[in-house]
Amino acid sequence: MTDEDGLSFETTHHVRDHCLCLAAQRAARALSRRFDDALRPVGLTSGQFSLLMALNRPEPPKMGAVAQVLAMDRTTLTANLKPLERRGLLISVVDPADRRGRLLSLTDAGRALLRRALPIWEHTHAEAERALADPDALRAGLWAMA
Repeated sequence: MTDEDGLSFETTHHVRDHCLCLAAQRAARALSRRFDDALRPVGLTSGQFSLLMALNRPEPPKMGAVAQVLAMDRTTLTANLKPLERRGLLISVVDPADRRGRLLSLTDAGRALLRRALPIWEHTHAEAERALADPDALRAGLWAMA
C-alpha cells in the first residue's frame, strides 16, 4: 500500500519498528512505571528518588548542578523540588557565594527515606538488568546519547 505523499501504512510500521526515539520513550515509560510501583510503599516516585539521590553529596549542590545531572531545566527542577521540600525531605538555601543561586541539601528525614528506598531500588534495578542482554552496553549508549 502506497500513498501519493509517501506516507503509506508500511512507512508507519517502519517508523514504529525502527525509531530509536519511540523505543527509548516506550522503555523509559515502562521502566518508570516499574520503579514507581516498587517505590510507592515508601511514598516516592522514581523521579523523586533520583532527585533525592542527586542531593546525596558531601557538600550541598547548586541547583544548576542537580538540573544538569537529572537533564532537567531549572524551572522543572524547581517544580519537582517543592513537594519534597514541603514534606521536609530537603532544604533549599541561598548560596552565600552567589546570592542569586540556591544550594540544596537532604534533611535527616530525606536521608532516612533514601536509606529505606535504596534496597527497593537495588532489588528493582537488579530485576531490570536481568531482563537485558547487555545492560552495560545499553547504559553506555544511553549516556553517550545524553
